[in-house]
Amino acid sequence: MRYSFAFSLGALACATFALAQPPAATTNASVAASVNGEQIALADVDAVLKNTLPLTPLTAAQKRQMRIEVLADMIDDLLIRQFLRKNGPKVDPGEIDAQLKAFGEKLKKEGKSLADFYKETGQTEAQVRESWTSAMQLTGYVKSNTTEEQLKAYFAANKDHFDRVEVKVRHIVLRVGKNATPVERAAAKEKLELLRADIAAGKLDFAAAAKKYSHCPSGPTGGDIGYILRKGGLVDEVFSKAAFALKPNDLSGVVETDFGFHILQVTDRKPGTPSTYDKSVTDVLDTYTDDFRADLIAKLRKQGQIQITVP
Repeated sequence: MRYSFAFSLGALACATFALAQPPAATTNASVAASVNGEQIALADVDAVLKNTLPLTPLTAAQKRQMRIEVLADMIDDLLIRQFLRKNGPKVDPGEIDAQLKAFGEKLKKEGKSLADFYKETGQTEAQVRESWTSAMQLTGYVKSNTTEEQLKAYFAANKDHFDRVEVKVRHIVLRVGKNATPVERAAAKEKLELLRADIAAGKLDFAAAAKKYSHCPSGPTGGDIGYILRKGGLVDEVFSKAAFALKPNDLSGVVETDFGFHILQVTDRKPGTPSTYDKSVTDVLDTYTDDFRADLIAKLRKQGQIQITVP
């Protein structure tokens, strides 16, 4: 997700999706979570979930899991908004008015209206305004607290991303639940280490092992997830960092992410196009802000008082 201080219309639309809809004030007894004393109503969680529910009926356990996944993003967004209320720069409402007008004109050329956009995304104008305001505040905060030297160092450390280098990856993952015991985690890791040893020794083919053991939907295709970028894609940051550290045909060690334990292999690498800091300065700020937001959320989660009561 990108939060550029000089918003493009496309970035504004992305920011709307990136920042989950702010929960409305509620006196409803059905509360999904409390974040530093501020409540998120279950009705607000279900309103977001409504746009993602599959056509087939869900079991109670499946519905609860989907609620928890949506709630996790809403908690992150609320933590960010709470932080920005205290520390973020002020945003002129007139600037949001101008952005809405420009976005409305863009939609009009596509045969749509702002009302259509609100309906399609399940949001009100007030929710869109708050999402865009938070995105602009975050970028403003980062700009005020980051030096050009820091951004240049970040560019150098992540040049693969700015060059748009891509690597083709396949992996084997053993999923481990967040509530797994240390013994269960250790057992999964040991099993994967043994698999890796057999693959490295040529006793076991990687693709065959993925088909037999991997808990990822990519297992039937030998664990192949295609080409990935260093940042900004759908894969975990730890996963992509490990992948880009590999040369083609190298085998990683056991990599732990929030999804479980993995072994990775890069099968191809596309060099991309060499970039410079001066030509990438906007992208550098956007990407740096993404990482800053993720790090800030992790810090706020550790410091915050979060109580989840979703049924």
